[in-house]
Amino acid sequence: MEEEGRAGGAVDSPSDDAWLSSNLQCKRPWQELSGSLGDLGTFIPIVIALALVNGVDLGTSLIATGIYNILTGVLFGVPMPVQPMKSIAAVAITESKHLTVDQIMAAGITVSAIVFALGITGLIRVVAWIVPLPVVRGIQLAQGLSFAVKAVKYVMKDQNLSSDKAKGDRPWLGLDGILLAVICFAFIVLVNGSGEGYEYLVTNSDGGGRHHDDREEHREEHQEGSSKLVRFFRRIPTALAVFVLGIILAFVRRPHILKELHFGPATPRIARISSHDWKTGFVRAAIPQLPLTILNSVVAVCKLSSDLFPAKKDGVSPTKVSVSVGLMNLVGCWFGALPVCHGAGGLAGQYRFGATSGVAVAMLGVAKLVLGLLLGSSLVRILQAFPVGLLGILLLFSGVELAMACRDQTSRKDSFVMLSCVAISQGSNLAVGCVCAILLYALLQAREMDCWAIANSWPRGSSK
Repeated sequence: MEEEGRAGGAVDSPSDDAWLSSNLQCKRPWQELSGSLGDLGTFIPIVIALALVNGVDLGTSLIATGIYNILTGVLFGVPMPVQPMKSIAAVAITESKHLTVDQIMAAGITVSAIVFALGITGLIRVVAWIVPLPVVRGIQLAQGLSFAVKAVKYVMKDQNLSSDKAKGDRPWLGLDGILLAVICFAFIVLVNGSGEGYEYLVTNSDGGGRHHDDREEHREEHQEGSSKLVRFFRRIPTALAVFVLGIILAFVRRPHILKELHFGPATPRIARISSHDWKTGFVRAAIPQLPLTILNSVVAVCKLSSDLFPAKKDGVSPTKVSVSVGLMNLVGCWFGALPVCHGAGGLAGQYRFGATSGVAVAMLGVAKLVLGLLLGSSLVRILQAFPVGLLGILLLFSGVELAMACRDQTSRKDSFVMLSCVAISQGSNLAVGCVCAILLYALLQAREMDCWAIANSWPRGSSK
């Protein structure tokens, strides 16, 4: 029957149901749910600041990002994150003259239109080809270190999230003290270790690394060599536990929050973008965001996804990711949803806490959708009371996991290019660091060419 089907021209490929079940497989629901919360260390502080400082509607943004999460989980089959565009948020929040909501939306739309155009024309593949692996690792290392440094500031300094500035040293004791953050840090390390256990949770990989059977055998051996107590601890969803603790402490710290909650979704606001808004949004926010979106949200996230989930390599291509970024904002920003993109840091964080398939972000999307419909923008009151130190701990593990992707750069030349990218990025910005690292890589490649051999191979005229 199989041979007859092939002879009759049937395509030997999985059905739509098989494809959907593969993308939404859920062998470990609690671990997937825990992993879905791995990027909240970046998501929550940014959305709080944009809501309080710039007036971005949190309820609409939650509904929109919830839908994005569900769709990306179904389409990509990996825990592809949906995160705020960080450069746009930084400009909108920190500059003395804050951006208006319409200017923020204009910036998100223009960035997404360019990224979408690069995707549908295939030019994004050229960009991905131009950027060599050591430069990609440099981008990941620079972004990971940036997250880790910010995470330490969240833990050690009392933060005003609405202005993204420290107000002073954080006390050691209290419901948002340093000691609580240190205890949560120790809890995650004791349960998850360095995260090595999750390297064996991706059981459907059949390329780009261990074979499927080898990975399963190695994972089983890894677990059999551990005590029952250790195996029990490894099943604890650490990010979920820390997040639930944070929610409980938020109500303990501010019991009056219940009176400030209002049921019902927020009313979407159609953006009315003037020519001045287009110009201001593009010049002040879109220009610095564009290279970050292309490099980190498309090129780097595709490479990290292929490293972590080699069997899904073809499904997470630069073309598909750039089109996804474009469509999300070309629709959502017109209704007042904050500009978003995918990011290597969020993917690393979700993987670090147990997410291994699209079902993780789909779960997160359902939760956002329900909260957005039930509580709308009043949810910001709960998030304001959430212990910032706990967000810092989640962000710290996300940053370290992203930075650890560079451990395959073992040669001196590749390490030199990667670390140069990091150093320049820390001193200026990610785009400048990337361009300089690409030029440096090209110079090193040219230096290694045997120019004398090429010159000697040229034909020479015979002497008379």
